[in-house]
Amino acid sequence: MLDIALLPGEYAVCRLAAASSLPPTLPGGLSDGDVVTVSWTADGISVICPAERAPEQAVVETSWRCLRVSGPLDLAVSGTLASLVDPMAAARVSVVAFSTYDTDYLLVPAVRLSEAVIALERAGHRVLT
Repeated sequence: MLDIALLPGEYAVCRLAAASSLPPTLPGGLSDGDVVTVSWTADGISVICPAERAPEQAVVETSWRCLRVSGPLDLAVSGTLASLVDPMAAARVSVVAFSTYDTDYLLVPAVRLSEAVIALERAGHRVLT
């Protein structure tokens, strides 16, 4: 069983062109519950952030809610992400997942949040809202 915290507010999944630069204000002034993650590839830059921080020049998908696994998690443990994503797939809830050194995060569509919570709880996890 994992403890999972629902972070406040809505999140955005954003795409910037590969040659773009990030707005300097994107990471600044994060509150305790906020998370921003950035991934660079040859195809482009992906940003996940609180919706109000979405870069203006980005293609933006909004209305996601963010769930954080209470950590830190041991990097040597396997199956943690699968134990979260598999119940979502069975419930037909879309998921965007990402990991940090300390823990795992899941984004679920805001309109499917209650279904996501039910799926996780049925899988034996505890969701703290």
